[in-house]
Amino acid sequence: MRLAFMGTPEFAVPSLAELIASGHEIVAVYSQPPRPKGRGQKLTPSPVHAFAETMGLPVFTPESLKAQDAIDTFQSLDLDAACVVAYGQILKPAVLEAPRLGCFNLHGSLLPRWRGAAPIQRAIMAGDAQTGVQIMQMSEGLDEGPILLSEVMDIRADDTAASLSERMAHVGAGLWPRALAAIERGGVAPVEQVGEPTYAKKITPAEARIDWTRPATEVDARIRGLSPFPGAWFEAPSDQAPVRIKALLSALAEDSGAPGAVMDDALTVACGAGAVRLLRVQREGKAAQATDEMLRGFALPAGTILG
Repeated sequence: MRLAFMGTPEFAVPSLAELIASGHEIVAVYSQPPRPKGRGQKLTPSPVHAFAETMGLPVFTPESLKAQDAIDTFQSLDLDAACVVAYGQILKPAVLEAPRLGCFNLHGSLLPRWRGAAPIQRAIMAGDAQTGVQIMQMSEGLDEGPILLSEVMDIRADDTAASLSERMAHVGAGLWPRALAAIERGGVAPVEQVGEPTYAKKITPAEARIDWTRPATEVDARIRGLSPFPGAWFEAPSDQAPVRIKALLSALAEDSGAPGAVMDDALTVACGAGAVRLLRVQREGKAAQATDEMLRGFALPAGTILG
């Protein structure tokens, strides 16, 4: 099939690789424009952009696909379909209707649960036991289109947003060849979404600070759901100003105490109910470390109260 691929983050790269390996003709790759990154704020192409260039594919990076010239270019591609994975832009009807068979999106949840920008993080933070990947026919509404293919996946007790995202990216990529073959021969009937939708709003900075008065199950889920970015954080006392520390991995622990109190030398911290053991952390201005490595150079003895 003659395809356009539209995606931006690392999550989308396995899908593009799978479509190339499946023998489809990728006539255009769309991605968000290069953004400043790092200390030098050098303009850096997105992971999809960089991968597409290594494969010799033409890349388009319009600031907005709402502009008429960008729409005209897309319509001129004479596409059979467009495959979309975390592209990061809303597509207008003129774009959605341009390919012969339509535009299709790989979404990281079991719709209509977690429509929107952060479905993987929200599923972990909510304590969901399962999630999934789905290929859907795109419509004007936010993730409201009918579903073509689904794969249900368990959320493990040690999953972070990073680990679950990586697993979902590869499982989702494997759905594309089956979905496109079925679409081409008319062998799949899209199924309308059923149930009350929930929405995966963008993560805000205010959500990242850990509230130790919450139950340990909530604290643990928040830490893992926000790892590695933006990273749930707390403040630890020091001789000078409090030190900000990100918690990147945790596990539930059988302990109790005053919320925020360090219970032992393994950095078990009491919550409103229960406790969590911090397994991987990152001090401000330092690289991420296992907790025991961090504690060798930064004392947080039992009885310390974290903010």
